[in-house]
This record gives sequence, structure tokens and C-alpha cells, in this order.
Amino acid sequence: MYKPIPIDRENLTIMGVSFPDLATLDSTANAIGSNMFEGFEPTVSSISLIRDYIMNKITFTQFVDAAKNSEID
Repeated sequence: MYKPIPIDRENLTIMGVSFPDLATLDSTANAIGSNMFEGFEPTVSSISLIRDYIMNKITFTQFVDAAKNSEID
């Protein structure tokens, strides 16, 4: 079931995870929200991972490997 998560657009955080700008926060929130309707339950670690992928800090392969290796809680 879909549950809202805390998004603070003024302080640029999602579940306490900081974002450098509103555009990155919005992109991450949209990606998370779309997947939540499919049963995804975000965690602080998963939000950080998605943010890092959107910001090109990690590659798609690194993103997938992290998810496969349960590097997210």
C-alpha cells in the first residue's frame, strides 16, 4: 500500500536525505513515487542511492549492483 513519505521542499530533504537543489529533489521524488505505486518501500539508504544515480555520482550498473547486493536497507 502507498504511504506518503516526508518531503521537505524548503530544506531540500526527502526522509532526511539532503539534496543540492530542487530539481534533483523533484526528480528523485518522482522516481520514488512512481515505484511506490508498484510496492517499493523507500528507506533512507535507497533514497540516497537513487539521488546519487540521478546526480550521476554512480553508474546504472553500480546502482543495480548495490540493489542486488542489498547495500540498501
